[in-house]
Amino acid sequence: MINLIKAFPSNITEALEIASKVTITQSDTEIKNILVCGMGGSGIGGKLVAKWVEDELLVPVSFTTDYGIPGFVSKNTLVIGSSYSGNTEETLSSVNAAIAKGARLIGICSGGRMQEICEEGNFDVVIVPGGNPPRTALAYSIVQLLNVFSQLGLSSSNRLDEVEKGRQLIVSDEKEIKDVATSLAAFLKGNVGIIYGTTAYEPVLVRARQQFNENSKMLCWHHSLPEMNHNELVGWGGGDDRFATVFLETEDIHRRNKKRLDISREIISKKSGKVFTVMAKGDSQIERSLYLINIVDWASLYLSEMKEVDPIDIEVIDYLKDTLSKFE
Repeated sequence: MINLIKAFPSNITEALEIASKVTITQSDTEIKNILVCGMGGSGIGGKLVAKWVEDELLVPVSFTTDYGIPGFVSKNTLVIGSSYSGNTEETLSSVNAAIAKGARLIGICSGGRMQEICEEGNFDVVIVPGGNPPRTALAYSIVQLLNVFSQLGLSSSNRLDEVEKGRQLIVSDEKEIKDVATSLAAFLKGNVGIIYGTTAYEPVLVRARQQFNENSKMLCWHHSLPEMNHNELVGWGGGDDRFATVFLETEDIHRRNKKRLDISREIISKKSGKVFTVMAKGDSQIERSLYLINIVDWASLYLSEMKEVDPIDIEVIDYLKDTLSKFE
């Protein structure tokens, strides 16, 4: 896992090279909506990219993390099947259901059944390097998704330039990133982690929770402001020192959300003295997101070392899949 996290910047470089050689087929059918099908480490890339290009998109983006699809799926739906292995059963199920309704499919995978479905149906498929845990392949999915959106005219091409700037940032700031990650891991050790940020960065919060779940074998949860102020903040009436709260903060925060965050931090501090703030760096939402993601990736690894658990191990998921394979 050390080597896989260390490889994140070089993964971005390789992903950009792959994207430069990909040509997405233009369609005469108008795209009226987009559905991203993906689970876990494969699905989070879609949520990140959709948030990053939200201000440009003229059509809605929805997500399915189940076996089925929404009723609106039609021939005017662009369906993106993101499955790192190419064999994620929920994603394959939803993709097949979408094809049956005449939707256009673009696959992003390292091979497997997803590649076969795309080739059989004459759909575009982008192949990325495989063989590693899906959560370590984030660079490939975000770059290929941004490239798909750009080539289809759904977003501007400069988003890929922002990814490259983000890569340069995490390389140049490696020491500071690791120092913050070490402190964050020590802060969370032995506590129940709660991760807060703003809605603009909610996919980053999801990614953080996933990394602490899988790498650190840690239960935690996340919520975003301002929605958190309308429900969960009241729940802090029952808060205590079991909980360690992490705020992922950015400079582009809305001025009223900044005030909300400060007040929320004050309220939480009165219930639990365990509050940690991580401030992002970067000139764009993409750069700041990649910066925070890299900090959390390292923190989840360091926490696994402190807890003496294997960050690669997903025995319970393997057991689940093996048991499901025997169920008809």
